[in-house]
Amino acid sequence: MKQPVKLIAGNWKMNGLGASLAEVEALCAALQSQPAACRVALCPPSTLVERMARTTAGSPIEIGGQDCRAETHGAFTGDISAAMLKDAGAILVILGHSERRQGYGESDLLVSAKAEAAFAAGLAPIVCVGETLEQREAGRAVEIVRSQVMASLPLAIAGRAFAVAYEPVWAIGTGLTPTLEQIEEVHRAVRAAMIERLGLGIAATPILYGGSVKPDNAAEILAVPEVGGALVGGASLKAPDFLGIIRGA
Repeated sequence: MKQPVKLIAGNWKMNGLGASLAEVEALCAALQSQPAACRVALCPPSTLVERMARTTAGSPIEIGGQDCRAETHGAFTGDISAAMLKDAGAILVILGHSERRQGYGESDLLVSAKAEAAFAAGLAPIVCVGETLEQREAGRAVEIVRSQVMASLPLAIAGRAFAVAYEPVWAIGTGLTPTLEQIEEVHRAVRAAMIERLGLGIAATPILYGGSVKPDNAAEILAVPEVGGALVGGASLKAPDFLGIIRGA
C-alpha cells in the first residue's frame, strides 16, 4: 500500500519579523528548483501570517497559525480567532502545544473546543500531545499521551483533515530526543487511541514527531513506523536547516 505523504511543519513560535521573510523566499526558491517529496508548512507568529501567505502564494508551502481562541469573536483582548487566521491566509493551526498546556494551563477539553472552532473556520488543526520528564521517568508516557489523545480530539474531527503531533515536553528545545524505540512505542499508542476514539477511517491521518528535530537526526526519526512527519521548532527558522529536514522525508 502506498504510504501517505509526510507533513513537515515549522513552528516559528515567538520568532520572526518582516525581515525574516527572506528565509521564506529562499525556501520557496529551493522547493521550486527541487520539489519536496512531502507536504511543507510554516506556522509563524500571527503578525506574519498574512505576509507569509502572500510570500508563499503559488508555492506548495502551507501556512498555519500557532493557536486560536475557541470562541468565534468577543472581548478577548490579544487573542485571535480561527476565522481571523483563515482570513489572513492560514489553512492550518497548531493547537494544544505543550508550551500552551504548561504555560497557560490549557486543558484537553479546551484543546478539543479549539479544534472544533478550527474546523468551523475551515482550518485543519495539528493537535499536540506529550508527556513531561517526570511522567516519562515514572513510566507513564503512554498512559498520559493516550489520555490526551482521547480527550483532545472531538468526535467531530472524524472524516476531516487534521494531524496529531507527539512532542515529549522534555525534548522541546533541549537538544534531547527519545530513542527511536520510544518514539515508535508512543506513536503506535497514539494511533491505537485515535482509532479507538474515531474509528478506522483515520488510519492515514499523520502523526508528527516534534522535539529537537534537526537535519542530522530527521531522516532516522522520519523512518520510524507511524511517524508521519515532523513538527519542527528552531530548525525551521533558517531555510538551509529546514530544507535539510524536508529532504530527509
